[in-house]
Amino acid sequence: MVRFERFGEIAVSEHGVDGVLCRIRTLAAAWPERDGVAVFNRVYLAVTEEVDRRLDAGHFADTHAASTLDVRFAERYLAAVEAVADERRPPACWRPLFQFRRHPGVRPLQFALAGINAHIGHDLALAVVDTCRTLDCEPAELEDEFERVGEVLRTLEERIREDLMPGPDLFQIADPLTHLLGAWSLERARDAAWSAARAVWALRELPDLAEEFVERLDTGLGLVGRCLLTPLACR
Repeated sequence: MVRFERFGEIAVSEHGVDGVLCRIRTLAAAWPERDGVAVFNRVYLAVTEEVDRRLDAGHFADTHAASTLDVRFAERYLAAVEAVADERRPPACWRPLFQFRRHPGVRPLQFALAGINAHIGHDLALAVVDTCRTLDCEPAELEDEFERVGEVLRTLEERIREDLMPGPDLFQIADPLTHLLGAWSLERARDAAWSAARAVWALRELPDLAEEFVERLDTGLGLVGRCLLTPLACR
């Protein structure tokens, strides 16, 4: 069987969702507000807090599976943060955000989109695989939890755009940000993540091929991230 550690298996926090929430809040308090990674971190904190509320309210049919998926998901982002802090290279999908996090010509919404692109496209796909290994189940058995987490992302997407969208004097039809928003889709990213998770799981008996697939996925998402972070204006 494939050893998923070869492409960065992440250990589940012993403190569960509360543990990852604490770590994300600690980062939020430590980083300057305008820092690009901090912009994504605030968005992700809101998502994780909402998932936690829904877990407590019994919104998920299988609370254990949902919380395991949520923690596995969060741990991959936190591992990228730790890699940078330790002067190690994070996954390719995260590198553009860390590289451009202080660029004056990149807008807050771009930082948020670049982080969401990396986290959903790469981290969510591998978190599904991690969860299947942890719970000894197939991806199909997690589909309901995956979709319910997606519902949380959809409800927050509009709020994210409202909070980070430039004012009407800046946001015109000719504004390049308009075209970036139209080119990237949360729904398509989630669909692609689910397909990638199923593919990686299906390749678990072929470790070299699985590793190559994940590497190509990571590299491709890194390229998309660089496009999303194209400087649009100097402030």
